[in-house]
Amino acid sequence: MDNLASEIGSMTAALVEWRRDFHRHPELAFEERRTSAVLRTFLESLGLEVRGCAGTGLVAVLRGGRPGRTVALRADMDALPVAEASDHEYRSLNAGVMHACGHDGHMAILMGTAAILSARRETLPGTVVFLFQPAEERPPGGARLMVEEGALDGVDRVFGLHLWQPLPTGVVGLRAGAAMAQADNFEVVVCGRGGHASQPERTVDPVVAASHVVVAAQTIASRFTTPLEPVVVSFTTIHGGEAHNIIPDSVVMTGTVRTLDRGTQSLVRERLGEVCEATCRVFGASAEFAYTEGYPPVVNDPASVELVRRVAARELGADSVKAIAPVMGGEDFAYYLQRVPGAFAFLGIGDGRVHPHHSARFDIDERALPLGVRLMTAVALEMLQPA
Repeated sequence: MDNLASEIGSMTAALVEWRRDFHRHPELAFEERRTSAVLRTFLESLGLEVRGCAGTGLVAVLRGGRPGRTVALRADMDALPVAEASDHEYRSLNAGVMHACGHDGHMAILMGTAAILSARRETLPGTVVFLFQPAEERPPGGARLMVEEGALDGVDRVFGLHLWQPLPTGVVGLRAGAAMAQADNFEVVVCGRGGHASQPERTVDPVVAASHVVVAAQTIASRFTTPLEPVVVSFTTIHGGEAHNIIPDSVVMTGTVRTLDRGTQSLVRERLGEVCEATCRVFGASAEFAYTEGYPPVVNDPASVELVRRVAARELGADSVKAIAPVMGGEDFAYYLQRVPGAFAFLGIGDGRVHPHHSARFDIDERALPLGVRLMTAVALEMLQPA
């Protein structure tokens, strides 16, 4: 596509440096002030119209020299509260904060895409909106605020890209329909009656009751929902007691439910509350159950997925495109797709990278950065071609 590969190749060193700069200076959700300032300076240097959005987020608009449709491209900005354990020279300089999910790479890719497309503005049909979004990692998330503040006004389609360690470097993973899960949270307080550990008969032991709740809840996925519909019920924290010889009065547990279908989500929510309460009652305890809905499922528009598939096959090779199973992680890109059609794709970074997302040793294969620019640029150009 008119020297696209050579143009991107010449900026590879810059992509790596941009990404490493963000990696050295990670910032948590809605605290991305340095990140936002760096991005604003760069985007304004390209001659784009830039405005703040959702606190620390940015919307940058590139208006082509010819009329046409409008496409939005999104990158997330925030890091995680993780203390980096790696020793590479670009490791985080902010104690307890780390880009452990690839958002530093997402920003570098969208910067490169903005640079390539800006150089084509005179002949570009239509408009490209670049969304640099805060707070993907922390519900309620920045995407909903971006939408509420008009980031998608006038946009015909929206596309996002996630660097993905489970895929080999350079492989594009795509799925039409529900591609990522609704990510909900719950809390269970198991209330018993504490006492001396040597006299359990005089207590109502919440530790025992809580243990049975965890086991019983696993039957929700195995016996109360269809095996054809993915469901995850995971307890992730358990807190109770302070001494080895004291049975506590209560145990607090939290966890997450992941589903792809709204009806399944409602069933799991109701059944989980029933299991918690009924199981505790067997042991003479009681349960206080609270459930909080998180991001909705990421539902890709089939026509938009086909556009990305076609472009990826042309630009990166047919062998580089793979249909993937649903990912049970959550993503607030879902809010954009509720407003306009679009697609969320995965780009592999897994070659030689054994540490998964959110690990303290997570890192990306930087060879994927120019591939990401090529894919996002080509998707935008394809979308803006006159119908």
